[in-house]
Amino acid sequence: MTLSTRSLATAPIMILNGPNLNLLGRRQPEIYGNDTLADVEALCAEAAAEYGGSVDLRQSNHEGELIDWIHEAREHHAGIVINPAAYSHTSVAILDALNTCDGLPVVEVHISNIHQREAFRHHSYVSQRADGVIAGCGVQGYAFAVRRVAALVSAKA
Repeated sequence: MTLSTRSLATAPIMILNGPNLNLLGRRQPEIYGNDTLADVEALCAEAAAEYGGSVDLRQSNHEGELIDWIHEAREHHAGIVINPAAYSHTSVAILDALNTCDGLPVVEVHISNIHQREAFRHHSYVSQRADGVIAGCGVQGYAFAVRRVAALVSAKA
């Protein structure tokens, strides 16, 4: 299936989560809240369903695995929502992988407002490729990101 023939009805939105997000709901709830990654998946599925779509949520603590999944999304998904977590601030490799996704909508999401945190978190390599960035909205930001990807996919149809 080519990018031009992909739609929300034929290809899911990939939701990628970087390191430590497997601990969501248990790690630093004062920053990240009490919702789990399963809660995020349900929220994203509900948002995608509003547009007749579905999601494929994945999480890895390994940069290379995230890159492999980006390559997979390039071929088989309608768009990408990515919370690269700490890799936002360090991974040129993830940026390079996202840059291979010509025409594929990409929205970056952060649960916390990275601009109110430590100075090293203020810069994201991923933002250089993202079609949108959502930060500081808690896990609700994922639903916003899914809706934005859905709108971008629908605009191409």
